[in-house]
Amino acid sequence: MKAIGLDVGSKTIGVAVSDAFGWTAQGLTTIYWNEAEIESADEELNNLIDANDVSQIVVGLPKNMDGSIGERAEASKRYAEYVEEKYQLPVVMWDERLTTMAAERVLLEADMSRKKRKKVIDKMAATMILQGYLDSKGGVI
Repeated sequence: MKAIGLDVGSKTIGVAVSDAFGWTAQGLTTIYWNEAEIESADEELNNLIDANDVSQIVVGLPKNMDGSIGERAEASKRYAEYVEEKYQLPVVMWDERLTTMAAERVLLEADMSRKKRKKVIDKMAATMILQGYLDSKGGVI
């Protein structure tokens, strides 16, 4: 049984998946979608859930630095509620403060060009979200 991690943005959803033991997260892909049409990522996400035998979904919750919930966090919560209903899988919201900035730093340190960073940043952020969740569970999902 695996978990899938989602970094939900207004135009893209970064996707990562855990190994079967719940120890490590690996970046999978970035889904391009239209947030105004909440079902626009359904086909691609459904294929990833099925192909990876997913039993749980972890959605990043982009809280403000003071811990409050802003517009992006509300949008992520709406999407989490939608996927929980759509796929009938348990969904966990995971605090993702600073994950995108941390992913950017890692890619900068790897001397990756801006163009290449743009292609993988969401997938990397999803990996960091999922890995944070897995680490908190000690390999038990």
